[in-house]
Amino acid sequence: MASFKPTKVQSLPKLGENVTEDTLYWKNYKSPVQIKEFGAVTKIDFSPLPPHNYAVTASTRIHVYGLHSQEPIRSFTRFRDTAYGGSFRGDGKLLVAGSEEGLIRLFDISGRVALRQFTGHSKAVHMTSFLSDGFRVVSGSDDLTCRVWDVPSAVELSSITEHTDYIRALAPSKLNPDLFVTGSYDHTVKVFDMRSGSSVMTMQHSHPVECVLLYPSEALLVSTGGRYVKIWDLLKGGQELVSLKNHHKTVTCACLSSVGNKLLTGSLDRHVKVYNSSYKVVHNFDCDASILSMAVAPDDEVVAVGMTNGVLSVRHRKHKKDKETLTSRRRRGPSYRVFVKGKNFVPRQDDFLVCKPVKQYLQKYDKQLKSFEVSKALDTALQTWTRTSKPEVTVAVIIELNRRGTLKNALAGRNEEISYAHQGCIYLIKNTGEKNLILQNVITI
Repeated sequence: MASFKPTKVQSLPKLGENVTEDTLYWKNYKSPVQIKEFGAVTKIDFSPLPPHNYAVTASTRIHVYGLHSQEPIRSFTRFRDTAYGGSFRGDGKLLVAGSEEGLIRLFDISGRVALRQFTGHSKAVHMTSFLSDGFRVVSGSDDLTCRVWDVPSAVELSSITEHTDYIRALAPSKLNPDLFVTGSYDHTVKVFDMRSGSSVMTMQHSHPVECVLLYPSEALLVSTGGRYVKIWDLLKGGQELVSLKNHHKTVTCACLSSVGNKLLTGSLDRHVKVYNSSYKVVHNFDCDASILSMAVAPDDEVVAVGMTNGVLSVRHRKHKKDKETLTSRRRRGPSYRVFVKGKNFVPRQDDFLVCKPVKQYLQKYDKQLKSFEVSKALDTALQTWTRTSKPEVTVAVIIELNRRGTLKNALAGRNEEISYAHQGCIYLIKNTGEKNLILQNVITI
């Protein structure tokens, strides 16, 4: 009696991933280290000078961490209510932050008590930053005003009221100490010049603006809000260059890498997306919760992400030294010759060769085909997991049933829609033989 031959499942070629230098660069990070904060992490800012410590604003505290420390090396807790927007000065020695009370506090990194306190805002101050000269601070508040403060005298220098809704985004110019950009929930992005005391450029983002960002050349401006990330050309009067829509929920933050100025965006959909110079997504970081803030270290050594659940996720770059230590720690396994021992042995002419019978293991659908249960074999091949994950198995079973002439019997008594779909498969088998078309038909069942 002839032995049963298993169904031949034809393996189809898979589309390979387009691996580029950018993809390899951003994949070269370790698993994230998670640090629990006291509340939602609303702001992360790296010090521009080595050792590039970073300030994390969460709840009523600002913690300063080292690149490789999981415990804060400095804490600022003199806030009665929620703190916002903690950011470093260009020399990394001073830190400024707003609060829910409407007060702005200035701290010395080496101390704990506030050096200055700026009062004037009537509502919460979500955004604060130093202008590039280091002697002035700019703030954006829910009272619809932008104010500029003098650091030595703690005096308000200017107050601008041009937005008609909350100001939740701010980016000072690093090349000109009189320029800064703001974004508001009134869907506008404005460029202000302190010399004129008013805005010199206005752009319509069409959604509440969550973040604004200037490229190092300051010819391009990035704004995020809603599901959109928009790139503006400031040299052409604020002309929109690109509008990206790669996130499924509101894009809350954006930053630039130091190497190649690659754009990174974070969203409430729990994804961080990395774009190349042509604004195509080259990598994706997944997080456990919705993302509120994000920052990259000046040398791209660390990517820090703050989330709504109060978790700070920190990823460190891999180095060759780390890989060498891992390989040296691994236990040495058996040598190659142990596995091939005896494989190439050739019996002599006078030897009596005893062959060990190889047991044949059949898949479930093959067992059913062997016992002529064609309807059950088709049911097994049409299971949801099989036809979505391995549609080539479903196609192979249908082709085998058709070769045996029992496909009509297997289809008997089934739903009309399923029968029509499989009759379409039969037509493709008989007339075209196109496996890819059959796969598409099977998956849509």
